[in-house]
Amino acid sequence: MLRRHFLALPVGALASAMHRAQAQDRPADLTLRIAETSWELAPKHSIKTLTYNGQIPGPLVRVRAGQPFVVDVINDSAEEDLVHWHGLHIPSDVDGAVEQGTPPVPAHSRRRYEFVPQPSGTRWYHSHRMAHTDLRKGTYSGQAGLMIVEDGQDPGRYDREVPIFLKEFEPYLRRNRPLDVEFRAFTINGRMAGAAEPIRVKPGERVLFRIVNASATLMHHIALPGHRFNVVALDGNTVPTPTVVPVLDIAPGERVDAIVDMTTPGVWWLGDTRTAQRDAGMAIAVEYAGASGAPRWLPPPPFTWDYGTFAGADTQAPPDAKSTLVFRAEPDGHHWLINGKGYPKADPIVVREGTRHRLILDNQSADDHPVHLHRHTFEVVRVGDRRMGGLMKDVLVVPAWKQAEIDIPAVHPGLSLFHCHQQFHMDMGFMTMLRYA
Repeated sequence: MLRRHFLALPVGALASAMHRAQAQDRPADLTLRIAETSWELAPKHSIKTLTYNGQIPGPLVRVRAGQPFVVDVINDSAEEDLVHWHGLHIPSDVDGAVEQGTPPVPAHSRRRYEFVPQPSGTRWYHSHRMAHTDLRKGTYSGQAGLMIVEDGQDPGRYDREVPIFLKEFEPYLRRNRPLDVEFRAFTINGRMAGAAEPIRVKPGERVLFRIVNASATLMHHIALPGHRFNVVALDGNTVPTPTVVPVLDIAPGERVDAIVDMTTPGVWWLGDTRTAQRDAGMAIAVEYAGASGAPRWLPPPPFTWDYGTFAGADTQAPPDAKSTLVFRAEPDGHHWLINGKGYPKADPIVVREGTRHRLILDNQSADDHPVHLHRHTFEVVRVGDRRMGGLMKDVLVVPAWKQAEIDIPAVHPGLSLFHCHQQFHMDMGFMTMLRYA
């Protein structure tokens, strides 16, 4: 069974510093090379994009929680870049955001990251460059990969795991008001539908799917006809109430760990429920042993995704302090404000170490916003009218015209970035800092 490890295992600057001297002299555990790569999405359909180690997704990284980890990033591109270790509780200077004080990796140079990975669970890594209207950069590129932080616990509940990486390519700006980004190619694990090797399974197997939405902007709704997903973790953190559902709604930056019992032999598409996205490539075949033929798709039953389904009761103690963040768009429709100011003018969120700080997130816009807090795991208290407890995440979708509340245990001093995980929104001001008083 996947286990949740958060908050009780803070990683401070002292622990990091203790390992840096030793790490300087030993070989890296991982080398990531940033370089422009020609990548085949499908036969006769190739793109050029920045990648890690010439592949999409980047290398699958397995590390042990609490064990020092050293990675060398070699930047063979023409511009500086940096890697964000999404979901980890690590010091600001290695987390991977310039705004927090992480030094970028200069063009045609290299930099060593050293940290102790915590907490355990499904994490990921990706570029944290600003892109603005240059759709070759940041999360528009192929720079993203899966990181699994293990804690030595016996999984026991499944037979094997399969990574699923959702990503779009060939972005373009739709010149309307407001500006919007659309994509021509959709992929799972770096290939368009029909181009990847099928996921081969056996009847009776229990398969853990570790699903990452690495999209720059888009929510995805994932189904596997004839099967249901037992959701056991969100954003790498074990959920209080594992629940079986027919569809997974996954916003940019979110992860879902779900176990599927393979009990419906045949060849099926695992993909987005929207026909246009499947037709553009967002699907991969799941093929049972002994089955053949073209993959089949059947629409899933009606279903509404609700974080509260996977949570426990609302039993939190009152917070020590509260802040409210109001999200609005400027009149031009694409510049974003937090409490009336866009980054870098936005006022920081100020917390005191050792306290529990509640953020009231007030979305006064027509867009859903998947907001992400670096270096912390927060507890979801409310989304709309639904109150809940025990659900730990690092990305939360705040629906259009609704409020949400999260509790942040302030146990990781240093600067931490708070932003919308839609690249275009972040680039256009939807960002502020959390700092300790």
